[in-house]
Amino acid sequence: MTRSSDVRGLIPVLATPFTATGDLDAASLNRLVEFQITAGVDGVAVFGFASEGFSLTAADRKEILRTVTAAAGPSLPIVAGVAATGTQDAIDQVRAAAEHGASVVMVVPPFMVKPSPAQLVDFYGRVAAEGGLPVMIQDAPGSTGVTMPVPLITELSKLDGVDSVKIEPQPTTPKVGAIRAATAPDFVVLGGQNALFVLEEYARGAEGTMPACEFPDLLAPVLRQWQAGETAAARGSFARLLPLIRFGLQPGIAWSIHKHVLVRRELITSSAVRPPAVDADAATLAWLDDILRDLGLLR
Repeated sequence: MTRSSDVRGLIPVLATPFTATGDLDAASLNRLVEFQITAGVDGVAVFGFASEGFSLTAADRKEILRTVTAAAGPSLPIVAGVAATGTQDAIDQVRAAAEHGASVVMVVPPFMVKPSPAQLVDFYGRVAAEGGLPVMIQDAPGSTGVTMPVPLITELSKLDGVDSVKIEPQPTTPKVGAIRAATAPDFVVLGGQNALFVLEEYARGAEGTMPACEFPDLLAPVLRQWQAGETAAARGSFARLLPLIRFGLQPGIAWSIHKHVLVRRELITSSAVRPPAVDADAATLAWLDDILRDLGLLR
């Protein structure tokens, strides 16, 4: 069976579990993937911002994909993040992701030297043509410093092999709606930002969302309610999740928050993060525990 490249639906971005000494923890990663599948996700992503992709080596990425592809089975879509400072590096990362089992790549624009719109068209065109996998544009100016207006993303959507976009800049919903209106029906628009505005994004035409990975079992029922037309019920269910979603968006400590939730849910062994990420302080974690108790996730 060929692994799917359909990125519609709930596609959590996996945290990268480390041991207390900072090494990859494959056993925890395997449990984490199994948890996503049990929760009913439509795919998983690796090497994204929520994965501490900035701290991963090429050897790490190979081992992570080996573990995730084995745990995910033969058909579940696997999205691999690509963050490169130049075109050839991006192509090489896409080829490596393809070699090790990914079915889609989520590609941020080059960010060290800010590219012009024409250079971005050339960049995404070459990555899609030479990398060997379908490309998702990651529109994340808060992290990259590269702004991609709606007309530019519309132009990129016409490139062969550029099949989807993940919209991160706030406010997300107007941009989701504008891109949905300006692009072909088969171009997939997804939201990010830990699903903070997922229902509004779906109402404006988004077909998927890519939050962090610690609460797919809580979010999946909300999305099913929405898709069944039970919009009031979905809004009520989603409102319960907002404190946890908001807590996982804190700059600098978001990676720590995600992992502390996963440790408390007994999905990974250690909450260790790699520098320059830092651990959340005790008072912050005490508040997190209150949020988890309110959700029935912590005794």
